[in-house]
Order: sequence, then structure tokens, then C-alpha cells
Amino acid sequence: MDFYGIAWEYEPRSFPIGWDRDGEPRQFFTPDFYLPDEDIYIEITTMNQKLVTKKNRKVRMLRELYPDIRCKVLYQRDYLQLMAKYGLEDPDHLDEVPPPTRLPGRPVVTRLDDRGSRVG
Repeated sequence: MDFYGIAWEYEPRSFPIGWDRDGEPRQFFTPDFYLPDEDIYIEITTMNQKLVTKKNRKVRMLRELYPDIRCKVLYQRDYLQLMAKYGLEDPDHLDEVPPPTRLPGRPVVTRLDDRGSRVG
């Protein structure tokens, strides 16, 4: 992200998603990254199904409790597709990898010049 001039923050905020009987927060969700220019949180997960299921549940809870917060889960297949797209992974290794997921809603297009700076 640094190479392309994309502003990002690592785990900048934790969202309460579970409370005890006294109303004190006891369970939190902390997305991996925040992209301030896009106003979206990114959570990266692995192919370990137990972890994927747990993270998906937390993201669902986040969306229910904080409907104005945008959060996208990137799965291993998304990561591998990006690696291949930018020449960092041999595409032949991706034959069994499903296509990447897509952000819900309208796509946001960010145009960059040849040096990776935002245009417009």
C-alpha cells in the first residue's frame, strides 16, 4: 500500500461487539487495517475454517451494530489473486484458487498516475 501511496493504519480501532450484564464491553473486534481515504476497514483471514467462521461472525456483528462502518474481509484467495496480478506470485499456482471476492455496493475507482500518485 505504501508503494501505491495508499494511506493506511494498522489496527487503529477496536469495536465493542459483546457486553456483560452490567453493560461493560467484554468482546471486541479489531480489524487489521483502516484505509482512511476510502473510509473502509480491512480484515485479512486465512484458510483455517475455524478462524474464517469466527471472523465472519465478528464482521456480521460489526455490521449489525455499526451499520455506517464499512469492513471488508479479504480471504486467502483474494490475497493470492492480488499477488498474481502484481507479479508477486506465479499464476500457475492459482489454478485451484477461486476468483476473488468483491466489495459490496458500488465500486470505488481510484486513479493513479505512472508514479502511483492519486489523480483527480
